[in-house]
Amino acid sequence: MKKIFLITIIFFAFTSTNAQSSIFNDLLRKHVSKAGIVDYVALKNDETTLDLYISYLEKTVPAIAWSENKKKAFWINAYNAYTIKLILENYPLKSIIDIKEDGKTAWKIPFAKVGESTYTLDHIEHKILRKTLFDPRIHVGVNCASDSCPKLGNMAFTEENIEATLENLMTDFVNDSSRNKLSKKKVQISSIFDWFQDDFTKNGSMIDYLNKYSTTKINPNAKISYLKYDWTLNGK
Repeated sequence: MKKIFLITIIFFAFTSTNAQSSIFNDLLRKHVSKAGIVDYVALKNDETTLDLYISYLEKTVPAIAWSENKKKAFWINAYNAYTIKLILENYPLKSIIDIKEDGKTAWKIPFAKVGESTYTLDHIEHKILRKTLFDPRIHVGVNCASDSCPKLGNMAFTEENIEATLENLMTDFVNDSSRNKLSKKKVQISSIFDWFQDDFTKNGSMIDYLNKYSTTKINPNAKISYLKYDWTLNGK
C-alpha cells in the first residue's frame, strides 16, 4: 500500500505543470546565457531532457479552469521548446529561415504536439497567444531563434513569474541598443514593432508604448523608422 502511495506521489510530481516547468527551466539555465545566447551544441547533447519536457506537452491539454497567466506561460514555453527542438533537428544551420519541409517554412510546419492536437508555431503564436491570450509582451516571450529577436530568457515561464518576467524582457528589449536605437527626436526600432504594430498601439501611439519602457524620454512627434531584421541563428 505504501509503495502504491509513493508511486502515486511521484506520478503527480512528474506530471504537474510546475514540475515540468522546472525541467525546462533547468535546461534553459544551463544552456542559455543571460544575454540570450544559446549553446546549441550543449543542448544537442542534452536533448533527452528537452524531449522529457516535450513528452509532457504531448500529454497535456490546458484546462479551461487555468488562469490566463498559467495558460500564457504554458503556451509560450511550448512555443520556445518546440522552436529549440526544430533547430536541434536541423542543426547545424545558419538561420531558422533555412529550415524548409515540403515547401513550408519553420513556422508553417505542423509538428508541435500539445494534448490531442498538432500545431504549427504560427498557430500557437497568432491563433492562441495573440488572439485568445492577447498581450503585446508576448512578442518578447516567444523566441524566433534569431539575433534580432528579443533575447530568449534563460528561464521557463510560470503562472507566478510571467508578469514580472515579461515586463523585464520588454524593458531589456526596448533599451537594447543592438535592437532599438532611441533618442528624443528619432527612433530606429525593431521590425517587430512594424510587423505587429496593431498589438502595440491598441491603447496609444507607438511612442506611448516605447515610453512605458524606455530609459530615454522620446518626444511624441519623434521620427520612427525600422531596422533591418537579422535572422542569423542566436547561437554561440
